[in-house]
Amino acid sequence: MSSARGPAFTRESNQRLEDKPRHRVRFIPILLAGLPRPIEFPSIPMHLRARAALVVLTLIAARVFAADAAPLPLASAFPAPGATGVCPDTPLRLTFSAPPALGASGRIEIHTAANGEVVETIDVSARTAVKTIGGLPNYSYYPVLIDGNTATICPRNGVLAYGKSYYVTLDAGVFTLDGGGSAAAADPQAWRFTTKSAPPAAGTTRLTVAADGRADFCTVQGALDFVPDGNTTPTTIFIRKGRYEEIVFFTNRHHLTLLGEDRHETVIAYANNDRFNNNSGGNPFGSANPNPAGAVRGRGAIYHRGMFMAHRVNDLTIANLTLRNTTPHGGSQAEAIILNGTPTAHAILKDVDLFSYQDTLQINGQAFLSNCYLEGDVDFMWGTGPCFFERCTARSVRSAAYYTQIRNPPTNHGYVYLHCTFDGPAGVTGNFLSRIQPTRFPASEVVLLDCVQNEAVGAVAWQLQGGGEIAQVHFWEWNSHTADGRPVDTAQRLAGSRQLRQPDDAATIANYSNPSFVLGGWDPRTAPIFGGAGGR
Repeated sequence: MSSARGPAFTRESNQRLEDKPRHRVRFIPILLAGLPRPIEFPSIPMHLRARAALVVLTLIAARVFAADAAPLPLASAFPAPGATGVCPDTPLRLTFSAPPALGASGRIEIHTAANGEVVETIDVSARTAVKTIGGLPNYSYYPVLIDGNTATICPRNGVLAYGKSYYVTLDAGVFTLDGGGSAAAADPQAWRFTTKSAPPAAGTTRLTVAADGRADFCTVQGALDFVPDGNTTPTTIFIRKGRYEEIVFFTNRHHLTLLGEDRHETVIAYANNDRFNNNSGGNPFGSANPNPAGAVRGRGAIYHRGMFMAHRVNDLTIANLTLRNTTPHGGSQAEAIILNGTPTAHAILKDVDLFSYQDTLQINGQAFLSNCYLEGDVDFMWGTGPCFFERCTARSVRSAAYYTQIRNPPTNHGYVYLHCTFDGPAGVTGNFLSRIQPTRFPASEVVLLDCVQNEAVGAVAWQLQGGGEIAQVHFWEWNSHTADGRPVDTAQRLAGSRQLRQPDDAATIANYSNPSFVLGGWDPRTAPIFGGAGGR
């Protein structure tokens, strides 16, 4: 497809240039949307092509975006006017020469080019709208996102189809710059593009996502929606470097691997939270006796607030990427990830960075986390488990807060940490490793084995709330130490918490150091992501 920076020399034109001596080059056709025929330039030396292209971009911007006041400088549009092979799940992006502002009124419309039918309308006077994501209805979302100089227009999922041409119109005043110009595009010929002719072949087992459109899909959700409901064929979704501003939800799609190209530069992010998407629920299918009361096809009675959520998914692996809930501090419960699985879900997170504040990670079901980084403040790891963490770092970003709140039933283990680090930045102190109300969750289990703790962990370390006894609660540690190997002073630990000792507790330490013991007989280290054969 054409470059996101505007129409460029076509591949055929470049080939003709390469095949002929310079003195035989007569013209370079540049296709501009909305013009009756290509513009033809006289012979242009090779070293001046870039300058010529820049001039053309300026012409495009002037034609595509008229102004009812001072001009609104436009650096680029994506998809570029005249682009072909566009992913139907693409967001639309306009990049200006300075940060734009969203106007008080006006509409953005996407039309089918064949007959002018409006397939999407965004009224900017309403800053939020509602759509369905992954089959789950009533998600609030932001139709227009502004980040720096770029405005991203987000059509609803499934609005655009394969093998069709579309054009975009903008009312005057939709975007403004420094209170001056207001962009407008009313010409149906101005901003046109054509989508890919067809989706990937059915049964494709490796899909690629790229924010710049040079892949099978532009969004993670688009790739997940392509995977058939009930899938059991091992399928990898490879996500190229880029920032993907989207809420992700999927259900009943199994044996998936979401693999990032770069742990730090492949980022899925959104400001989703309980205030923005308040939907009481949980995991109605997570227990041995499912209770989907009030659910719509088993999907309705569940959370909407997570930035990334997998519901009733087995054999899911997420690796080598970042999940970031961008809800500001104090913005209520705002998970970066929610895994609503079952005690046999076989979920794996490997080399993943997770960022939020309250409730960063919620896992209800079986999961194994290896070499992950988790950041938050209040109960930023919670759920029913069972979960096993190996060589992970949990960082609390404020004092007197809580790393975990684990609500496992007596029928499965809770959260177990082996060779992990519990810390915080300089000045953060007095945190609790976990808190629980024993009257509600008497079997809560949090076990730390050979873990590093810095001054962010308070001397008491554990907390009971709302009365009740610690008799069945497992707040256990073994060999807690500082980064330089010195034993942590545990003299002031909560009464009833337990320090495991060698050799008296050797069998307990050995058992809890084994993921298979904690995870109900499943050994995740045999999975393909660790070089094993996988399988149950």
